[in-house]
Amino acid sequence: MSSDGADDRSAQVVVTGIGVTSAFGRGDGPLLDGLLSGRSAFGQASRFDTKRCRVGVAAELPGQPKLGVELGAVIEQACQHAHLDSGDRASAELLLALHTDQDAARDPEATDVTGAVPGEVSAATGVRYPARIYSSACVAASSAIADAAARIRTRRAAQVIVAAGYLVDNDSFWLFDAGRALAADGQVRPFSAGRQGLLLGDGVAAVVLESADAAVSRDVEPLARLAGWGRAGDGYHVCQPRPDGAGLARAITAALDRAKLKAGNVGYINANGSGTTFADASEAAAIHKALGAAAPEVPVSSTKSLHGHALEASALLEFVITVLTLRAGWLPVNAGFLASDPECQLRLVLDTPLQARPRYALSLNAAFGGANTALLVAIE
Repeated sequence: MSSDGADDRSAQVVVTGIGVTSAFGRGDGPLLDGLLSGRSAFGQASRFDTKRCRVGVAAELPGQPKLGVELGAVIEQACQHAHLDSGDRASAELLLALHTDQDAARDPEATDVTGAVPGEVSAATGVRYPARIYSSACVAASSAIADAAARIRTRRAAQVIVAAGYLVDNDSFWLFDAGRALAADGQVRPFSAGRQGLLLGDGVAAVVLESADAAVSRDVEPLARLAGWGRAGDGYHVCQPRPDGAGLARAITAALDRAKLKAGNVGYINANGSGTTFADASEAAAIHKALGAAAPEVPVSSTKSLHGHALEASALLEFVITVLTLRAGWLPVNAGFLASDPECQLRLVLDTPLQARPRYALSLNAAFGGANTALLVAIE
């Protein structure tokens, strides 16, 4: 057996279906084209009035998209991609990450727009009403992926659909603007000197995760493998990360340990990289703490600099991006970079995408309250 258990098919968790929508458009083609262009999707926010805001910029789909419709579409894409028939869909578990109130989201009779989403999704796609709803900020979707993988690996589920969605809304926008968290210069500049904050962006995604045995039995070729995952909390502050990155470093180490993999095998990091001063410095420290001597050699970029921060859906959108870009053989840029920051000494992908096809990549996420996740993607 190889060092990461790749030859033990019964222990493998694989990705067999993907569906995605972002401000670049609907489907993985527009998303990949947008990412590899190196140009961000940010523009003037148009869904609500921003005249009284400090910042009026977001990454949005045109028009007035509806979350339930968009989620149903990406779940349908993922299910078709994975060749799930009606029986497979009815038996698969659905884990859903939303920016919403949990009680409302769990109520099948809910009449408010967000609370009605799970019922709309079930009716449109033939999947069961969500087994779990995740609303734990920026690690909601990555927590769902980790839970799905654990259920598959322990044979409590053969197939799990993980979906997540966020469309830029006025409440979140005004809250982040009032808190001076949005980048006043209209650009997200992860790990750069002069970075001023985050910007919000639309993100809706779904993946089908299953055991490698289940995929083989249906003659479905996996897109990628979830080689490892890790979660850790640091409890340092309600909204500021621990400066030394200890919590995120533990999550990274846990993901590598689960895969029985050494730090030197990591060939790319899709960083959380929100563009905020404290968070980026903490994440850079975490990468060095976890990877040690290998850290300066690993290409790093935060795709939030291109598509924006999708809150509870960010982790799934970025997981999908990690799979797509590894398969394409191009690593996306860390856009908006101005100058080096001594507290963020990383090998950033700058100016143009980097042509490379590493076997392993980390997708990292961190949230308010000190929650941290690391997902380790493998391309065979």
